[in-house]
Amino acid sequence: SAVRAHYGRIDILVNNAGEIRVAPLENLTAADFERALSIMFWGTVHTTLEVLPQMRAQGGGRIVNVTSIGGKVSTPHLLAYSCAKAAAVAFSEGLRSEAARDGIRVTTVVPGLMRTGSHVNAVFKGKRLNESGWFGISAALPGLSIPASKAARGIVCAVRRGASETILGIPAVLLAKAHALFPGTMSRVLTTVNSLLPAPLPGPSSEETGLQLERYHGSLYRLMTTLNRRAGRRLNQPV
Repeated sequence: SAVRAHYGRIDILVNNAGEIRVAPLENLTAADFERALSIMFWGTVHTTLEVLPQMRAQGGGRIVNVTSIGGKVSTPHLLAYSCAKAAAVAFSEGLRSEAARDGIRVTTVVPGLMRTGSHVNAVFKGKRLNESGWFGISAALPGLSIPASKAARGIVCAVRRGASETILGIPAVLLAKAHALFPGTMSRVLTTVNSLLPAPLPGPSSEETGLQLERYHGSLYRLMTTLNRRAGRRLNQPV
């Protein structure tokens, strides 16, 4: 309403809200899944339904839904996040087909790991220190993660050309292709990955953010997450 009052119209909507919980399934609750869906699925649905009538009336618009490679390939210890992102992917793909007749272009953005420093805002359950350790390091490795600036350029280019989908980062592209072509093999690979991740804690688990856990990590962790902390300072993340 504020945007319409100021500009008189809405030409583009970018749905880019998210939250991530890292934990084995045994340490997640139904509430964790509901929270993930409320933010990453329903958050996308509600804003989209709000702008669609005006975009139809004005004869067009752009909607950009930032999802995740987790919505294409569900990975261990990220189940609630992956389920919500998969729902967002399905909504975005179906929306593109239905909205096209009104001149509205929808682009589904599928990023891989992002080097943004936001690992400190992730929520960890189960063996929290171990979970934050592997997640923080993975999100900082140059070959595995991509900087926000590169992702932003990729998103802008995809929206300008009206692409239906853009997958950001070579690892994410390879993962999506491998999962599509060899689902059985990928299932076995992910089973192996799960065996290398921290075992669940018995019973209910409390949660802590990455920022709360930072002080417990040693010098090796801090060295391996240097790029992430630098990105966090550039992007106003707590570090």
